[in-house]
Parts: sequence; structure tokens; C-alpha cells
Amino acid sequence: MKIVLSAVLLLSAGNLFAQHQHHTPAKDTVPSPHQHHQMPAKDTMPAMSHEGHDMQMPSFAPHAFSLHLPMSRNASGTAWLPDQTPMYMYMRGNDRTAFMLHGSVFLRYTHTGVGKSSPRGAGKWDAPNWLMGMVNRKVGQKGLFTAKLMISLDPLTEGGNGYPLLFQSGETYKGQRLVDRQHPHDLFSEVSVGYSHAFTKNLDVFGYAGYPGEPALGAPAFMHRVSAMNNPNAPLSHHWQDATHITFGTGTLGVRYRQFKVEGSVFTGREPDENRYNFDKARFDSYSYRLSYNPSKNWAMQFSQGFIHSPEPLEPEANVTRTTASVAYSTIYGKDNHYNIILAWGLNDQGSGHREHAILLEDNHQFGRNAVFSRYEFVQKSSEELALEDVAGHATFNLHSFSVGYNRHLLTTGAVEWTAGTVATLNLPPDRLKSYYGNLPVGLQAYLQLRPARHRH
Repeated sequence: MKIVLSAVLLLSAGNLFAQHQHHTPAKDTVPSPHQHHQMPAKDTMPAMSHEGHDMQMPSFAPHAFSLHLPMSRNASGTAWLPDQTPMYMYMRGNDRTAFMLHGSVFLRYTHTGVGKSSPRGAGKWDAPNWLMGMVNRKVGQKGLFTAKLMISLDPLTEGGNGYPLLFQSGETYKGQRLVDRQHPHDLFSEVSVGYSHAFTKNLDVFGYAGYPGEPALGAPAFMHRVSAMNNPNAPLSHHWQDATHITFGTGTLGVRYRQFKVEGSVFTGREPDENRYNFDKARFDSYSYRLSYNPSKNWAMQFSQGFIHSPEPLEPEANVTRTTASVAYSTIYGKDNHYNIILAWGLNDQGSGHREHAILLEDNHQFGRNAVFSRYEFVQKSSEELALEDVAGHATFNLHSFSVGYNRHLLTTGAVEWTAGTVATLNLPPDRLKSYYGNLPVGLQAYLQLRPARHRH
């Protein structure tokens, strides 16, 4: 029943959006897929789905925080992706307003210790999911308003302790650390508004506020990266690089000049609590800054640093200085081919010698109906982080994990694309942890994914 709810989440939203496009045409809106051959528009950009249905971009389709940047640069929060990032979303709009809807549901079975390769392995039928809507509205000739709403039914489909994922850590369940589990995301994962003003084509200023929202810290969150779109698992380095993507209380101010951006945030340092349906207390006790640079349409780079007050409820006296850097590359070539890759680094520094690094290398290669993807991670985690301090003392462990997967597009129904995939994961624990995790834990999963069809732009 829980898995069915996730499927309905995306199917219902997609079908309602597609029906609205088909039944309520207007002369200043984007033609529906069935009208495009009758109503060409010289100021729109056509796109073809795998099933041959024409879809178009609105004539007004800017970046969420700039009238002079492409929508494809949008990422989570106020982060940047490369301009050549493919967009999987439904769109509708006119010459002043653009509406977007995107998301993903994985209906899957996963097991983290296949063949008894790990005593900590576990299996589960589940459905990681999220759905996000966004509206951009032009204000006068130089202003742009944006609003976002992101929800997840993870609390229903994953339960309070999330899904099995060896070496994963972060947040709590029933007052205990979540270890070897990925926590569920909150029902309300983003409720935000923003405004930008274009002084010139090359100069913007913008403001952003979310409750919850995402401060200017880290690479784009994994759910919004095309390099991760076919992998249902959250990265093990999530809490080193992009875990602040759900922050209950954040405010950001920024300036863009040409391809450079400087922004700063104040936000709540405490991670979301165990009640996934409520709105946590806004504290505004932490701050961050981020420098972003897109040297060309294919590249996006960022460096950021956050000073996070008391992120973990089990260690209320511990503050973290998080430093991150990332480089992302995207290219679209041919009719149905694109390649996306990101290299990201994160450092959590709690002081007193507690400095832990994480490196992620993640890519996705789409060619026609097929895709191959991979993820390599190196993460340093303490015995406390893995809840092993009673048996291992105070120590830091170097963890390695490598995943590779295959995904195939099956069909498109209405505005929803159906794909099927599988992922294999090899974990390499250090010698001191092999008695707890096994010599070479192997994970496997198979899934059916529902997501919006891709727009060509």
C-alpha cells in the first residue's frame, strides 16, 4: 500500500498537469503535446519525448533567480548546475509566468548484504520519492519572483528508520542514532520564496527564504543532480556535502556578476527531528557562504563553508565547520544522449582533532533508451558516528563504496516516463570493521522508476 501511494503521487500530479495542458489551451500559453503540430510558436523551443509526443518550453523560462540565466542552471536551493543539464520536468507558462513540476518515485527491492556477505545487511521493499513544484513570475521589467514547494512521502513509504544502506549515518530514530540506514525525508522538504532584480544583463541581486529551505552551502542536493537521477540511494557522504538541503529556517542574499555568484545565508543548524510531518523550530544560529562559477555552458563549480551550530541532538554541544567544493560537468549530444558527472569534496571539522573528509565521484551516461551510472565514495567516519565506540573505542575509519547500475526507459504514459533499473554496490570496510560488516559486503537492488519525461531545450 505504501509503495502504491508513492506511485500515485507522481502519476496523479503528472496526469493532472498533462490534462490541464490539453483541456485549457490559451493563446498565450504553451501548446499541449497534441497541439504542437498545429500551433507552432516561433519564440518557444520544441522537445520530443521517447514516444514521439511534442513538448515545448514556455516562451518565458528563466532561471529561478535571474531573468538572464537559463532555467537549466536551476538546482536545489540557490545552487547552480551547468547550463547543458537536461531537464526532466513538466512545464507550462506564458510570457510572464512559468510553472514547473518535477520529481521521482522508485518502486524497488533493496538488500545490503546479498549472499550473507554482511552480518549487518538487510532487505526491504520500499519507495523513495519526492515531488517539487515551482513558479516563476516576472515583476515589472527587471524583477522576478519565485516560489517552491517540495514534498516527500518518505515518512509513509520508508517508516521512521528509513531504508537499509551500509555505512550510512545521520539523524535519529526513537532517540538513537540511525546507522546503516538512510533517514526518511520530511513531508515538507522545501517551502520557499525568492526575489531577484536585474540591474543589467550581467548583474543580479537576489534574496531567498525557506521554512524549510536550503542555505548557500554545498553542491546541489543529490535528488536534483542528473548524475544521481537513476540511483535510488542517498550518498554516504550526504552529511558531509549537501545534508542542509532541508533546513527549518534559512535566509540567503546573493549577487551574480556574469558567470560568478557570491551568496551568504543564516540558517538553523539543527538537523530535522524525528517527527517528519511537522515544522521544526527556526533557530537561525548558523551561517554560511558560497562562491559559484560557471566558466562555460558545460561546467559548474562551487566552494562553500558553513558554521553549523549543534547539528546533532545527541551531541548538542558539538558544532561543525563544514567546508565543501565541487565541479560538475554536463553535455547533451545527439537526440537522446547526455552525460553528467560531478566530483565533490566535503570536510566536517568539530575541532579537537575531529576532522573527517568525504569524496564523491558520480556520473550518469544516457544513450537512447539506456543509461549506465556509477558512484564512488571515500568517507571518513568516527566510531561514534557508526555507534561502535563501545567496541572500537575512539577511532576514525576510512570507508570506500562503489556502485554501478543500468537503467532502461520502458515507455511514456501521458507526461510520466517509466524506467527500470538495477544497482550493484561493493563496500570495502577497513580491517578493524570486517568482523562487524564482513570482508566484502555486496548490495543489490532492482526498481521501477516513475519520473517526468525530459524536455528538450
